Amino acid sequence: MQRDNRGWEAPVTEVEAGAKTMKKSQGKILMLVQNLYPEDIRVHNEASVLVAAGYEISVISLRRRGDKFFVVIDGVRVYRVPKLEWFRKTAQGKTAGLSGVLLKLKSFLGYLLEYGYFTGACFLLSFMVLIKDGFDVIHAHNPPDTLFLSALPFKLFFGKKFIFDHHDLSPELYMSRYSAAPGIPTRLLTAAEWCSLRLADIAIATNESYKKIQIQRGGKKPESIFVVRNGPNKSRMTPRSPSLKLREMKKCILCYVGCLNPQDGVDYLLRSLHYLQHTFKRNDFHCVIMGTGDSLEDLRKLAGDLHLDGAVNLTGYVSDEELEANLAAADICLDPDPSSPLNGVSTWIKIMEYMAYSKPIVSFDLQETRFSAQEAALFVPANDERAFAKAIMVLMDDPSLRKRKGDAGRKRVEEQLQWSVVSENLLFAYKSLLKV
Repeated sequence: MQRDNRGWEAPVTEVEAGAKTMKKSQGKILMLVQNLYPEDIRVHNEASVLVAAGYEISVISLRRRGDKFFVVIDGVRVYRVPKLEWFRKTAQGKTAGLSGVLLKLKSFLGYLLEYGYFTGACFLLSFMVLIKDGFDVIHAHNPPDTLFLSALPFKLFFGKKFIFDHHDLSPELYMSRYSAAPGIPTRLLTAAEWCSLRLADIAIATNESYKKIQIQRGGKKPESIFVVRNGPNKSRMTPRSPSLKLREMKKCILCYVGCLNPQDGVDYLLRSLHYLQHTFKRNDFHCVIMGTGDSLEDLRKLAGDLHLDGAVNLTGYVSDEELEANLAAADICLDPDPSSPLNGVSTWIKIMEYMAYSKPIVSFDLQETRFSAQEAALFVPANDERAFAKAIMVLMDDPSLRKRKGDAGRKRVEEQLQWSVVSENLLFAYKSLLKV
């Protein structure tokens, strides 16, 4: 999983000068993403590297109030669909019994309406893009997994290629977000995923776990799947000067960067910090939680209920400059994603960004997180909030251990996980598809 809707603007990444002077297009691509562009980091990174390689890119994305319908960003033509939210999809109060059932039903209906709205809008806008810009490939970023319906007529009647970029496992995402058992919603989501994979000429997976699922659940041939991992781009590989405001606190600075949704585990982090402050009597830390999502206000309330006032700052939206300055000032970075059907097999871009900044990490011990972070992290038993707090203390009290883990993470990102390395598979996928 990569979809980091964190509430700040993605940096304008490098588009090599040579690409601007290339006369022959390598191909025309239409990307579909039900997220903001360029705020969706992975989609922005993919579009940028493809532009640099000589491809022409159009994107259909969501539009916030005040945004223009059409804009060109770093050579990418962006068409924006108004963002609509029909129902709130997180709980307000208790979710046991009937209230929990109603939340699941209302949320599923909300997603169904919103996914249908965006899929239909993509279908209609794609005709306009075909006439205005042209495209050879429709590259759909999930969720939703219903975007194959937008691409289907263009593949059947116009011979266009279709790529399914598998960011999230939608059935597992639903179960993880709502603590739901398999049922009608997950069967429908699995069916949509199967259709997307079967229609796709090639599929893109964020890691080997997703590739295995695409083979087992979608019947894809291994040679038609390309693993393109998440990785920090050039901007994130060049740390900024640290925030003076945080440095002047003279405390150990803890940092979280990412989404604030029910499945992201920031509530686990807050309860761990409660242990740290009130059970272990540590008042020499300050935690900055940067990002936005459906749970932001609920988490602010939880922080107050846990008496973490003054020790935690849930910033919400921050500029890219502020985020990078805060990250540079951090002593320890945190990944509280709990064990769930989704999280154990997903890859988080925040892990590689922490490593790019040479920061030691505390994380629950999840399969793909361990593969990404390796020696950069202290791993604790999944979902054990007290152990998470103890691991933070270990790093707080051992500067040399912090440095060793930070250095190990930076080295691994430089050599294997930065975007300039992992994006080679994306370019190879397109060369294989278009025979260029």
